[in-house]
Amino acid sequence: MDNKAKIAAGKTALGIEFGSTRIKAVLVDEDNNVIAQGDHGWENRLENGVWTYSLDDIWTGLQDCYANLAKDVKEKYDEELTTVGALGFSAMMHGYLAFDEKDELLVPFRTWRNTITGEAAKELSEALNFNMPQRWSISHYYQAILNKEEHIPSVSFFTTLAGYVHWMLSGEKVLGNGDASGMFPINSSTKQYDAKMLETFNKMTAEKGITTKVEDLMPKVLCAGEDAGKLTAEGAKLLDPTGTLQCGIPMAPPEGDAGTGMIATNAVSIGTGNVSAGTSVFSMIVLEKELSKPYEEIDMVTTPMGDPVAMVHCNNCTSDLNAWINIFKEFSELFGMDIDMNDLYGKLYNKALEEDANCGGVLSYNYFGGEPVVGINEGRPLFVRKPDAKFSLSNFMRSNLYGSLAVLKIGNDLLLKEEKIQIKSITGHGGLFKTKGVGQSVLAAALNSPISVMSTAGEGGAWGMAVLANFMIRDNQSESMQDYLDNHVFAGLEVSTMDPNPEMVKGYDEYIEDYKRTLAAEAAAVENF
Repeated sequence: MDNKAKIAAGKTALGIEFGSTRIKAVLVDEDNNVIAQGDHGWENRLENGVWTYSLDDIWTGLQDCYANLAKDVKEKYDEELTTVGALGFSAMMHGYLAFDEKDELLVPFRTWRNTITGEAAKELSEALNFNMPQRWSISHYYQAILNKEEHIPSVSFFTTLAGYVHWMLSGEKVLGNGDASGMFPINSSTKQYDAKMLETFNKMTAEKGITTKVEDLMPKVLCAGEDAGKLTAEGAKLLDPTGTLQCGIPMAPPEGDAGTGMIATNAVSIGTGNVSAGTSVFSMIVLEKELSKPYEEIDMVTTPMGDPVAMVHCNNCTSDLNAWINIFKEFSELFGMDIDMNDLYGKLYNKALEEDANCGGVLSYNYFGGEPVVGINEGRPLFVRKPDAKFSLSNFMRSNLYGSLAVLKIGNDLLLKEEKIQIKSITGHGGLFKTKGVGQSVLAAALNSPISVMSTAGEGGAWGMAVLANFMIRDNQSESMQDYLDNHVFAGLEVSTMDPNPEMVKGYDEYIEDYKRTLAAEAAAVENF
């Protein structure tokens, strides 16, 4: 079959992901090759101290994104998009969308970006003996209880963004395991919300007059490949107001962006992981078992199949690095030089690898925003050096590269050095890896692990969601997710792998010791500047 025939026959899968600045749709064939795409740009708003998107933002954005996909199909193949083989939605994890028994939204959508649940997160972390981040859905719900908000007695259901969209299109109140693990802790043995923690939580809320059990308010948890319902007639009209799209399409469990990132980088088996490095940076490492104790620096989530994952999430990565590159661009223009930005990045990044592996006494703090992993609440980009430091262009650039991943390294050092986690492979994706070999070598030194970069890593979460949709309707239903990825998605794919340089590993460790000692200067800058 050619692509036109595949589209007409519904031999396709569609993944749509709601990112923080873009909604993206990817249509793939049965072999997970991208055949059409569509997108829509959007932005969150700060309203009454809360970062939010309105329901109108969600639906007009989704409809425009889908319309652009259908337009791409029509222009490329002269074919109307009337059906697909399977469909799935993913979105930014966490946050709080709460509804009453009439399915009316009770308060504006509180996104993951909000840091307004500190009291709840602290109480829950202590009571559950589990590191509870502020952005998790259960932190938002419990904070609303602590605040005695008027809407709490009316809550009939609360969910994530992906769970909400899926519910509206299918009628099913379900959530994929990875996304659910950002609502409430998951027990990886049962693949369900942790029963003991549910019991503890319900006792805590009962003492505050809440009689409804929290498990009755949250979506049902499903693993990748399970049936999550079908697109209803109302849902089809909501997604495609033109009426061209047919109902009855099988729908995959809705997922979070972390889960689709794991799928898109083939990092779902024990000992594998991925690092996404752009404006922010986070790592996901799949574990054989739970950690020995909770760490404030590490979030525990799951893969779409429910296996435990240690996540280190950092708010800052390349923004300060980009700012310095722009200074060099401005300097070059001052002398009448027209230098291509890709060439500028390439030359400066490669220059970073020429001199001292420990940066020679030069430190860079890239904090545009706060970094909870190291206890810094606000951002103040800071550059510090000793008077006798070897202050060269090479050490300056290396320090900026080391600094962009420093907080990620601090979090992962706990896994590698305290918990003795064995890592088999890490896949890097994002803007930091565009200059061949440089970001890859720095990350390899930071994690003391081989780092791979795939040719498809740029496809992103919408593609990962389409792969999950295809997995649900695979011919061999007994085939595991890992086997499906190995045999049907990533077989024969071009992969570049780089081992850590022992000298860089040693130098980065030395750099980090100085970096941690000098964090007091960063804290002082926040307090006084």
